[in-house]
Amino acid sequence: MKTLPAFILALSCLLSFCLNAEQNSYISHNLNPQSLTISTHGGTVTLTPYTPSAMEVFYQPEGIRQLPSYAIAGAPENIESRFKETATTLQYGTPQLTAVIQKAPFAISYYRQGTLLLAEEQGLVIDQITGMSSQTTGISNHRERGFRFTLDKHEKLMGGGERVLGMDRRGQRLPLYNRAAYGYTTHADQMYFGIPAVMSSKKYILLFDNSAKGFMDLGKTEKNILQFAANGGRTSYLVMTGTSYPELIENYVSVTGKQPLPPRWALGNFASRFGYHSEAETRATVDRFAEEDFPLDAVILDLYWFGADVTGHMGNLEWDRKAFPQPEKMIADFQRRGVKTVLITEPFILSTSGKWQEAVDNNALALNHNGEPARFDFFFGNTGLVDVFDPQAGDWFWRQYQRLMQQGVAGWWGDLGEPEVQPADIVHAAGTGDEIHNVYGHQWAKLLYNKYREFYPETRPFLMMRSGFAGSQRYGMIPWTGDVSRSWGGLKPQVELSLQMGLLGMAYTHSDLGGFAGGETFDKEMYIRWLQYGVFQPVYRPHAQEDIAPEPVFHDTETKNILREYVKLRYRMLPYNYTLAYHNSTTGMPLMRPLFFEDESDPALIEYKDAYLWGDAFLVAPVVDADLKTVDVRLPKGVWFDFWSGQKYQGDQTVEIPVSLETIPVLVRGGAFVPMVNDIRTTRDYDSTRLNLHYFADSSVTHARGEMYDDDGKTHRANDKGHFELLNFEAQQQNNSLALHFSRTSSAYEGRPEQRSLRLSVHNWNKARNRIAINGKPLVQAESAEDFAKTTRGAYYDKAKRELLLKFSWNHQPLALNINP
Repeated sequence: MKTLPAFILALSCLLSFCLNAEQNSYISHNLNPQSLTISTHGGTVTLTPYTPSAMEVFYQPEGIRQLPSYAIAGAPENIESRFKETATTLQYGTPQLTAVIQKAPFAISYYRQGTLLLAEEQGLVIDQITGMSSQTTGISNHRERGFRFTLDKHEKLMGGGERVLGMDRRGQRLPLYNRAAYGYTTHADQMYFGIPAVMSSKKYILLFDNSAKGFMDLGKTEKNILQFAANGGRTSYLVMTGTSYPELIENYVSVTGKQPLPPRWALGNFASRFGYHSEAETRATVDRFAEEDFPLDAVILDLYWFGADVTGHMGNLEWDRKAFPQPEKMIADFQRRGVKTVLITEPFILSTSGKWQEAVDNNALALNHNGEPARFDFFFGNTGLVDVFDPQAGDWFWRQYQRLMQQGVAGWWGDLGEPEVQPADIVHAAGTGDEIHNVYGHQWAKLLYNKYREFYPETRPFLMMRSGFAGSQRYGMIPWTGDVSRSWGGLKPQVELSLQMGLLGMAYTHSDLGGFAGGETFDKEMYIRWLQYGVFQPVYRPHAQEDIAPEPVFHDTETKNILREYVKLRYRMLPYNYTLAYHNSTTGMPLMRPLFFEDESDPALIEYKDAYLWGDAFLVAPVVDADLKTVDVRLPKGVWFDFWSGQKYQGDQTVEIPVSLETIPVLVRGGAFVPMVNDIRTTRDYDSTRLNLHYFADSSVTHARGEMYDDDGKTHRANDKGHFELLNFEAQQQNNSLALHFSRTSSAYEGRPEQRSLRLSVHNWNKARNRIAINGKPLVQAESAEDFAKTTRGAYYDKAKRELLLKFSWNHQPLALNINP
């Protein structure tokens, strides 16, 4: 095709834009139990409520090629819908979410219980002026398509996936094309994992279910217009709403899928770097963690496991036996110590690799337009790309994983899955490169997850991947924020990145602790601050280029001493953190939560990213600048306690928190229950039969609840199968009178304790002598810490810490503990 002069192309696009508005008007409709289909002069439009608070809208213009939905997890719920027709409109939906369809010109507005949420400026727009080429790409009827919506003047918008732009992304134009952002710091508008969705301060989510290369313009080009356009894909979107942000997220994952519980070991400490060159080096590293008394749960091997050099070997998918002569024995030895082995894989098969011909013979590679395996060059060599959309190719790729799993490999790190390089016109089973680029990592995760379900149905997969799409969480994907700069500038945006991803389902988004790229000299303080923050992010994984060791065990004594206590704290918090994982798997609630969840009436809080909530109990403010003696932290309403010192702060204000190299601001909410366990060396040794339960008392909190989830830590969907238990804690306080109630909901699972020994710490307790009874039986208060240490049942008041300590056994029958009744 010859290129049209720019002004003719612009004129043709503008005419197409106008014709859409004039011609796309209502003709007729068909109402069935699950959807409403409307015939228009431009094609059909189908509205389908998936839940009472979520609706898909699928425009199907004649002659436009459509791709399948990748965002939606399953079939619609059985919902009783409402319908009404007037002379000028159709009204369709549920009591929670109603679409009002204007017949001519055709456009749809959305209401939550009578309140306007969102409105199309017009319906589907084909070949509009977007700043992207409108030429075809060799696929017939492959044209640019998109939507336009009006925005309220004061509306704030979050979303778009991984970007470093601030929390409110109104006024930004977001490219939708997953790509590497090597060495990024405090600004990045295009990164590894885009999500074509926004969350509004009006409490709706708008998700464009389109996998193709495109963009979202959030009021940048036109101030109060949200535009979406893509070079192909599916012409559909979903609208979801809720009465609160947590409810909105739950409604979103009810449609796009909930994250299954990861294996408990995913919450442990990882040894990782780019990279371990040999079996000897890998063994020595694992030994070093033990020698330095650092807990460890996994070692991750980067690309040297299959080749001695960075280039020329990718796609081998076999051990380099010169460097790793006995990998099976190494893996087994690590497993006996409670340390899992995780391997990196990439979807690129180099033509110089040992698997090239096998991949070609098995039709495993994406093709060029001549029907031959597509070959192209990138940093690692001349390569092909596995067609994860093709079942035959997927079977071949899975066989490589299965063979390594039979050797004992416990988890997978999927790298370069944007894909990092992908020709626009490469042909996959599902479409061209540009059409399916943004769902390549999503489909890769789906392939592995479904194969796990087929061959290892009881095993929870560990799938750490760099790129995906809306809904990737349902395949157990654990994303990270890519090759961040090893600098203070790299540390600064990490909270924003994780919070934004968590709002749209990807709750395990985490960073390479300490930073990955660059950093020719060791910045000790920056490194310590990043690893301190990491205790309160979803995955604890220091990782970097090897010129400076990312593992804390290879640094100076002071660094090791500080960080050893943080890593051990991470393990002590396993009951609490695992409960956060449980809540995420059932409701979509992220582990890291923005402060605007606490006060939805204050839209200014949306932009606050200096601190966040780790679950419901903790507020964390990472230290992201050097040489600070204090950090200003905005506290939500209520009472908050300094986790380290016990200092009490009144909420609903900004306070100045003192810090040292040993501490970052970590506060605990008054009324919080925090379950912990004793020190362990690996999650294999996890045992909640001896439970340390902390309650942060305050007379202003008259009633509080908490819970703890537990299961065997490994069975897939144990909570869905009923193989779990929930420990429930309740507190009622009036001045120095405190009543605590314990109960349990439980069914059988491997390792379930029939009785627990509890050590209860009641913090901020100001009464030295106390009358205490458990189920009416007195609990004697010891006179000294020494006497208390000798007993298995009793109490002690620590005056210096203002902490009441109690020991008792709980056989899991309902238990009432009364202090000064």
